[in-house]
Amino acid sequence: MENGSHMYNYKSMANIAVTGKNSRFAKTLKKYFHGKNIFYTKKSELNILKEKSINNFLKKKKIKILVHLAGLSRPMKIHEKNIYKSINLNIIGTSNIVKCCQKYNVKLIYFSTNYVYPCKKGPYKEDSSLLPINNYGWSKLGGEAAVQMYSNSLILRLCMTEYPFVHSKAYTNVLSSFIYHDKLALNFKKLLKKKGVINVGGKRQTVFNFVKKNNKKIKGVKSQTIYLDNSINIKKFEKIIKK
Repeated sequence: MENGSHMYNYKSMANIAVTGKNSRFAKTLKKYFHGKNIFYTKKSELNILKEKSINNFLKKKKIKILVHLAGLSRPMKIHEKNIYKSINLNIIGTSNIVKCCQKYNVKLIYFSTNYVYPCKKGPYKEDSSLLPINNYGWSKLGGEAAVQMYSNSLILRLCMTEYPFVHSKAYTNVLSSFIYHDKLALNFKKLLKKKGVINVGGKRQTVFNFVKKNNKKIKGVKSQTIYLDNSINIKKFEKIIKK
């Protein structure tokens, strides 16, 4: 785990908005990435389903970079049970963000997922074929489609989780590339000027081996799914954070 000794306070940087103020990652990011010019927004301030709300905020705060965290993630089953909500928040909401960013020439950083890949035979590179394994992956890829239309953007395909690990069991037969939220938050400044697509994650290993380093009590369990390797190639990300 990273400690909090490398905090950044951005006083001279361009104004930045972060959607999804109450999301799990936003709470971690704020520990390292804060300042008078960084605005963590909630729904009442910036509603991603209302273009007027987005436009008003971008214009009023003179935003130059928008980090888009707001959307629907857990529980995963909700994307199967309520596709209306999944489509609205992850596809339509993101599309609204893209249109408004384009209007004001705001740099957009979009948080996607490694679940846009087939998840059968990693590690997947940024230019690997895409085939989501579930509705959550499809909803995030739908958002990606809109972001890809806007050149002033960065898509981060993430394989990360919060610390401590929220489950009591971890898969012993599923290969992944997990990192904890803190590692990305600590290095987030280095990504601000990047564009295109970047995989963000860590070492390729089983989920169990990743978790047990910080939780000796974790119990191993085998997954019955056919999606046994969602690991990603992180060479581009590693090169950036080493600078």
